[in-house]
Amino acid sequence: MNTLANWDGGPGPWILFFPLVWAAVVIGVVTVLRRTVWRGRRGPWSAVGDLRPSGDSPVAILGRRFASGEIDEDEYWRRLSVLDEQFGRTGKGGAA
Repeated sequence: MNTLANWDGGPGPWILFFPLVWAAVVIGVVTVLRRTVWRGRRGPWSAVGDLRPSGDSPVAILGRRFASGEIDEDEYWRRLSVLDEQFGRTGKGGAA
């Protein structure tokens, strides 16, 4: 009976090494694809300066500026009233 412990000129224990090499290659390819192609346009090469997603409303931008401390409360309410008149925002907390 031939086993890996009793090597009689057969493939020997090195036969276990090749599936490990192929598994490493497949895992490497999948990792590279996930980090680049499958992630789409927002890969590591995307512009860092453009943190604002396109399509933000002016009211959302104003709220973000107020939350970060760029503008004070009086400035926030003054600009919000102008935006309410311009865009006609209604609903919770908005102008009726």
